[in-house]
Amino acid sequence: MPLFFFTVEQQERAIVERFGKFVRVSGPGLQTKTPFVERVAGRMSLQVEQLNAEIETKTKDNVFVRVKLAVQYKVGANDQQVQDAYYKLDNPEVQMQSYAFDVVRSHIPSMDLDQAYADADTIATHIQDTLHRQMADYGYEIVKALVTNIEPDQRVKDAMNNINASQRNQIAAAAQGDAQKTLAVKKAEGERETMRLQGEGVAAERKAIAEGLHESLEIIAQHGLDMREAMALVALTQYTDMVRALGENAKTNTILLPHSPSAVGDLMGQIRDGILVGDLASEASTNSTGNAALPPGRRDEPAQS
Repeated sequence: MPLFFFTVEQQERAIVERFGKFVRVSGPGLQTKTPFVERVAGRMSLQVEQLNAEIETKTKDNVFVRVKLAVQYKVGANDQQVQDAYYKLDNPEVQMQSYAFDVVRSHIPSMDLDQAYADADTIATHIQDTLHRQMADYGYEIVKALVTNIEPDQRVKDAMNNINASQRNQIAAAAQGDAQKTLAVKKAEGERETMRLQGEGVAAERKAIAEGLHESLEIIAQHGLDMREAMALVALTQYTDMVRALGENAKTNTILLPHSPSAVGDLMGQIRDGILVGDLASEASTNSTGNAALPPGRRDEPAQS
């Protein structure tokens, strides 16, 4: 009996029937069949295919979401799996989609929205395990099941974005307040330190001036000059030094009112008069205290005749 030849591609299997009854599965390469008796009823691809599906369901916190799935599957490599896949299922994708939807509807309603996002891999694992058990009887192998996206309603997404933006603005405001507080504290500390140093500088300057004046007065006294004249001389010297310093500074904005060096002498006269008045008051107070200390009848009073 003559034979007919036919070819089968790689990653493909041919289903051969004889008078409508399954006979064998032909592998890749050049194959033969009996003419008018056997025929190639169909061909099954062994390549991995992908089913994309989308289902809408509700979470535990009453948020409607659309879950997008991707299921990668293929027909088993052995002859029995190829036979089962060809004869047992007319549309395997509808069957897999039903099983996947059943898993999603049993898991998502028990989770809130945040938990559903966090446990997307767990949901995908449950889908893969369920499909692997159910589709094995039909000759199919599940390579991978993925939850590609969980998308809530647009209004829910806008509300979530507003909440996240508000929280981030709150954190930014708190950080900015802490930064301003730190700057204010550092500025206050710097100003306090500056004032302390300025005070120490002024004190040191005044101390140096006082020590210089004291040494100058001692030197002047050693040369036989009167103390009051020495003070007047020192004041006049400081006055002339001040006028010269103002004249040497080209950027000064000081306004000099009409005056004369004799004003320094008037000032010294007032100081001198104040010192003399103070000395007289001190002597009067001492004399009064001394008389009060004498016993009665012995005060320095004129005797009565």
